Amino acid sequence: MSSYKSIVVGTDGSETSLRAVDRAGRIAADTDAKLLIVSGYEPEPKQTVKHGADALREDAYMVVGSAPAEAVLRDAAARAHSAGASNVDTLAVQSAPVDALNRAVTESGADLLVVGNVGLNTLSGRILGSVPQSVARKSGTDVLIVHTSS
Repeated sequence: MSSYKSIVVGTDGSETSLRAVDRAGRIAADTDAKLLIVSGYEPEPKQTVKHGADALREDAYMVVGSAPAEAVLRDAAARAHSAGASNVDTLAVQSAPVDALNRAVTESGADLLVVGNVGLNTLSGRILGSVPQSVARKSGTDVLIVHTSS
């Protein structure tokens, strides 16, 4: 098996997603791979609208607006560099996280997708689906689900 050349990792700025960024950064450093850090975000609402995140409460962590997504990505890139990754790019995508990650994998030709495991074992994750569950099912590449919950 050859080493990974291009890795995509998703983050929403939560501490658990940043643990996945740390792991992806170490893998990128070990394999000299390009690392693309992706954050899917929702557009800023024009009016007060009840989102799915409102129903999920503490199980949801959603980035709203491009400016917060860019800030999340700057922090994540710094962590990836600290983990040893040297070739790091970021991408903010106005899209649901699963769609953003799968599109980034396809467009970048990545051979590994890294996500945290948050949501896999929650009630809402089992009923509504979770990001790691959905990307593992839909991705056309290897998926590493990092144990990030404490």
